Amino acid sequence: MHLTVEQTYPADVSAVAAMLSDAEFVRWRGGRADAGAASQVDVTGDPASGFTVSLRRTLPTDLIPAQVRQLVGDHLEVRQAEAWEPERAGRHVGTVAVEIAGAPVRMTGSLRLEPTADGTHVVYDGEVKASLPLFSSTVEEAAAGAVRRTLEAEERAGREWLSQA
Repeated sequence: MHLTVEQTYPADVSAVAAMLSDAEFVRWRGGRADAGAASQVDVTGDPASGFTVSLRRTLPTDLIPAQVRQLVGDHLEVRQAEAWEPERAGRHVGTVAVEIAGAPVRMTGSLRLEPTADGTHVVYDGEVKASLPLFSSTVEEAAAGAVRRTLEAEERAGREWLSQA
């Protein structure tokens, strides 16, 4: 299942890249009530040389349909890894992988961070795949919805963070 999530921020590319590569921000965004509970955060590098962000968090299963909950247990442990390349021509590109531990579901895709007339546009574009033959489409839809809601929560967190800067 294809998934695209777009985020917009009222700041320039360098400010958004600095925010996304700030371990304090990643820890803060991952611990917000609407984004789950962060249990592990690792950030290496910086926007000038490229950076990676790894985040592990626990989400409630109410993000997925009831018929799928029995397959994943009481909570979802989500592992998100992003690898951003250095800025080129005013933009950053990278890759993203999101896994749900204990469930045969994975999203892999690309990232883009680019300037707009009034700020910055971030695009997550990827494929959500489940390896459960009988339930794959249901699980993929549920996982895509959980990923979308999580990334939307991250956008809200980023906007709040930037407004306080």
